[in-house]
Amino acid sequence: MTGEDVSQWVGRSEEAEDTVTPGPLERFAAMLDYRDRRFRPGDVIPPLSHWLFFLPRTPQSELGPDGHARRGDFIPALPEHPRRMWAGSRFSFLKDIRVGDELRRVSRIAAVTPKTGASGSMVFVTVRHELSRRDDEGPALIDEHDIVYRSLGGTAATASPRRAERGNWRRELTPDAVMLFRYSALTFNGHRIHYDRDYARTVEGYPGLVVHGPLIATLLVDLIGRNAPGARVRHFSFRALSPLFDGASMSVNASPPGADGKMALWAANAEEGLAMTAEAVIEASR
Repeated sequence: MTGEDVSQWVGRSEEAEDTVTPGPLERFAAMLDYRDRRFRPGDVIPPLSHWLFFLPRTPQSELGPDGHARRGDFIPALPEHPRRMWAGSRFSFLKDIRVGDELRRVSRIAAVTPKTGASGSMVFVTVRHELSRRDDEGPALIDEHDIVYRSLGGTAATASPRRAERGNWRRELTPDAVMLFRYSALTFNGHRIHYDRDYARTVEGYPGLVVHGPLIATLLVDLIGRNAPGARVRHFSFRALSPLFDGASMSVNASPPGADGKMALWAANAEEGLAMTAEAVIEASR
């Protein structure tokens, strides 16, 4: 367990501004294997594509050995816990965000929680982001996510003991190194476990390149759009259970929504081991 008083980080905040432009959205669509998808001013952006904006601007000299910004400014330093993984997120899509919108994001450390598990000592950091349009009152999107920081002493990855069923909605694909690189580039994510195979294997102990947790979540949300065109996602949450790696087939699955719009989604590895679970509430297009 970390000897640092991590409670001092709770409540720290920072602000940023950005403008929604079509270029990143069109490249995002290409990464998801859509052909010639165009975005015009006023178009509603896809759910989770807000991650393409408010990108980090850390100078190269201020990056840590894992490719992320050195911690200790906004995010706690946690030197005893160098492994970083996205554990889960919760989203409320309150108002449409459109191409051309000028946005403001307020981010706050909501919780820092040390824990001990089968893989060793870890610290969960919960960050709450509120995105709003500059000319509007109240948030358009609330994005709360949990990042887990782990020590190097435990096992890097363990297979999920839970088995996944085949969903009524299902898409199978094999994320490769190019797909992972393109998503890293779109989100300006320098974390080396997603593109530096030697680092992922020899330093952090993974068997291959790690598929981004947010990318898996994006593929789950995209499954909704492929099967229910025009539906609006109002709430979405996901929890990562076991990592996926490049070059191995995976699937994203879902049960169609009930009358209340609620639905279950999940991702599985090639052996049908459960990798991520998710829930969504959707609203049919009007």
